[in-house]
Amino acid sequence: MRAPDDGVSTAGRPRFAPEWLELREPADAAARAPGLLSPLRAALSAGSGAPRGTVIRDLGCGTGSMARWLAVRLPGPQHWILYDHDPALLARAAEAMPAAAADGAAVSATTERGDLARLTAAALAGTSLVTASALLDLLTRDEVAGLAEACVGAGCPALLALSVAGRVELTPYEPLDDEIGAAFNGHQRRRADGRQLLGPDAVVAATEAFERRGATVLTRSSPWRLAAPEAELTAAWLRGWVAAAREQRPELGARADAYLGRRLAACAAGELTVTVHHTDLLALPGPRPGADPSDAGAAR
Repeated sequence: MRAPDDGVSTAGRPRFAPEWLELREPADAAARAPGLLSPLRAALSAGSGAPRGTVIRDLGCGTGSMARWLAVRLPGPQHWILYDHDPALLARAAEAMPAAAADGAAVSATTERGDLARLTAAALAGTSLVTASALLDLLTRDEVAGLAEACVGAGCPALLALSVAGRVELTPYEPLDDEIGAAFNGHQRRRADGRQLLGPDAVVAATEAFERRGATVLTRSSPWRLAAPEAELTAAWLRGWVAAAREQRPELGARADAYLGRRLAACAAGELTVTVHHTDLLALPGPRPGADPSDAGAAR
């Protein structure tokens, strides 16, 4: 789930304020699905390896929260290639990289600027793993297909985390929750610079794209669970959620304003809890030997 962006890059993709990315990092870390780590480690250990150890390309890395979460959960030497179009975010991400992997092995990082649309299998040569966080829902169907083509063509797994699922639960419930949520989902599917974004349809589209190319896809739920300790994040999320809904449906007008006021007051009083549903996806090139058939499609 994303707050409104703070501008548009020259590549036509949104730019996100580092303050927002830092505010959401603890909730992201708590939400990411640890159940995908075991099959990921197995896939990486079965790989051929690279001279620098595991080479991980983090697409749309932002301030580097995915690298900070994952690097310390994987063993062995790692080299991260942090990939974003925003040089300020790249600098922050590189500065905050962990120094050691799960077993104490060295972790290094370099940065690259560029556009995801230009990613190819050739560009991923030598890459052990592709990761991304809160990115899939900002892509078009063609871009997701291109990502799947590049990863499967290069023979590298992809761990794509925290894609919006299109479901939000607020307690206590208000009837306007559903109307705001539907408008927000419409906004996520909007056209941006002529591009039809997938929004909450992204995980289904990515699953189909990877499976069509012979990959094994595992999915797990990765919800934000926000309560009184996360009040600052909840308030920021609420403002962005309602603003996007109003942009999509201006006729919500005064009703949305009053709704936001009530919800912010409840948040400040510690009386509001919010569950924002996301999905984590792991795509493994080819069938996974010995895989439990019940894993495939779990939590889709």
